[in-house]
Amino acid sequence: MIDEKLLGYLEEFISEKRMKRFTDILNHRTNFITVAIEDVFQMHNTSAVIRSCESFGIQQAHLIEGKYGQRLDEEIAMGAQKWVDVKRYKSSKEVVNILRNKGYKIVATSPHADSSLLQDYELDGKMALFFGTENKGLSDYVLKNSDASLKIPMVGFTESLNISVSAAIILQQLTTKLKASGFDWRLTPEEMLEKRLDWTKKSIKSIDDILERYHSNN
Repeated sequence: MIDEKLLGYLEEFISEKRMKRFTDILNHRTNFITVAIEDVFQMHNTSAVIRSCESFGIQQAHLIEGKYGQRLDEEIAMGAQKWVDVKRYKSSKEVVNILRNKGYKIVATSPHADSSLLQDYELDGKMALFFGTENKGLSDYVLKNSDASLKIPMVGFTESLNISVSAAIILQQLTTKLKASGFDWRLTPEEMLEKRLDWTKKSIKSIDDILERYHSNN
């Protein structure tokens, strides 16, 4: 349960404009679509994908960092990691199992011939988009254990796009399609309260002192 009394107390330390901004943005946030990034080597690519998630309202991103360690650069992400829930894992198997158990369809993004074209892909439930490494793409494990795959149509000599570019194109198209659908894609009231509290805490410089004072008086 969210401590709504604490939320009300902390909101006294931020402006009404800031509070309204949080509410406006949360009305466009979704957990219906989520993103998983598998063992990307170039740090700027991971960070750019997180920025795309934030820009298009994707609230959760899952980073698989078994090969190269942590690959998120806060400067490149430009603060986007503050507003997106970034979860870290050591293996793709772990992420696939967790997301599938939560009702997500595992969707591989792959230029393979049998992948559905992006514009033809039909939303039929919660989906987790998996993006792979710069050179080799997704691992065999993800490709073999995915429920579907999609690709961006290409008409030039280039066979694939940079992962950050691909993520931006795919997320823009699918979130637009999602918002025009009949799915209940928005965050639940409880999830919205949770993010309001989280974002409010992150907006207060002296948050530790303020929290200590609050808890000592309650």
